[in-house]
Amino acid sequence: MKLSEIISILSAKNYTDPMDLDFSIEFCRASDLLSEVLINSKDHTILLTGLVNPQVIRTAEILDIRAIVFVRGKKPSKEMIELASSAEIVLLGTEYKLYKCCGLLYSHGLCD
Repeated sequence: MKLSEIISILSAKNYTDPMDLDFSIEFCRASDLLSEVLINSKDHTILLTGLVNPQVIRTAEILDIRAIVFVRGKKPSKEMIELASSAEIVLLGTEYKLYKCCGLLYSHGLCD
């Protein structure tokens, strides 16, 4: 599934500078515990989380995660946006809860 499709499905807002939003996402990781995200990492993954701090960006860098969705209306700080932009990570936000995001993405064929 293309990231642009995920943005539409989740009614998400893009917080980072315009980047390529047409790359493929095959898996979804949903967690507020970064230690769980580090386990069983796969390529072409998107991270859904309610955790909003720079460590989320650093974890995504380590795992080559190119997109992060902040749920429950959480918004990244200016520092996080700058950090993500320099690492070419797309930061998105949605008002939906984590559970609903997972259900919507699963119903559209994205699963882990």
